[in-house]
Amino acid sequence: MAGMIAFQGELGAYGHQACVDARPEFTPLPCTTFHDTMAAVREGAAELAMVAVENSIYGRVADVHQLLPDSGLHIVDEAFVRVHVNLLGVKGATVEQVKEAHGHPVILPQCSGFLRQHAIKGVISSDNARAAREIAERGDPSQTALASEMAARIYGLDVLARHIEDRPDNTTRFLIMARNIDLGRRGEQMMTSFLFRVRNIPAALYKAMGGFATNGVNMVKLESYMVDGSFTATQFFAEIEGHPEDDNVARALDELRYFTSYLHILGTYPADPARR
Repeated sequence: MAGMIAFQGELGAYGHQACVDARPEFTPLPCTTFHDTMAAVREGAAELAMVAVENSIYGRVADVHQLLPDSGLHIVDEAFVRVHVNLLGVKGATVEQVKEAHGHPVILPQCSGFLRQHAIKGVISSDNARAAREIAERGDPSQTALASEMAARIYGLDVLARHIEDRPDNTTRFLIMARNIDLGRRGEQMMTSFLFRVRNIPAALYKAMGGFATNGVNMVKLESYMVDGSFTATQFFAEIEGHPEDDNVARALDELRYFTSYLHILGTYPADPARR
């Protein structure tokens, strides 16, 4: 029997939608913060965590990238969710009545064109689904929320305007995380995520990256972090196409180990079809 899958936000959030789309057999568990989401899995309250890491328009979710290295969890899958922004209002309200739209700071710029066109003021909320719940509670037709159609169903709101995002390719990438790592080859195209620290020698990062280039391994992400607040100690988060048992990936990782003082595989998992 499937258990719980934790996500950041309230019921009706885009993280909730990702849980339903990618792991419908699990029961969604709303959490206040990304830290709480990961802690729920670490402490056994949930089996999986659905964690947003980047949006095609907004870019990376900085808080999450800071939490990943010390989360104690492993990446077991990824999920791409098409983000449709909707203007939600109380029953019977019309767009002409709307004065304010409440949404997360990430979502407000994604529909700025629509808001300007209709002279609607964007108001910051900590969570899109929370905004929907509060609008339903207030019952004011001049106040609306920017959220998913799922949130409209949950909180009994009307969709006053559907799919109002400025760009048609608005997509958020989520990582599915668990306590235990799964190193099996579970798909034709695999991704591998890992952390490493380079040795304190000249051009160490350049040399460490050389192994991926010479072995034809495509690196799709490289992020740097300060370690314990030090300006001289740097840790890197990287993602590559391939599985650690692939010959070219194994050679590249062997070369990486030579130039690093620390290497930790966070997970290897099937690439979401949306990557193509």
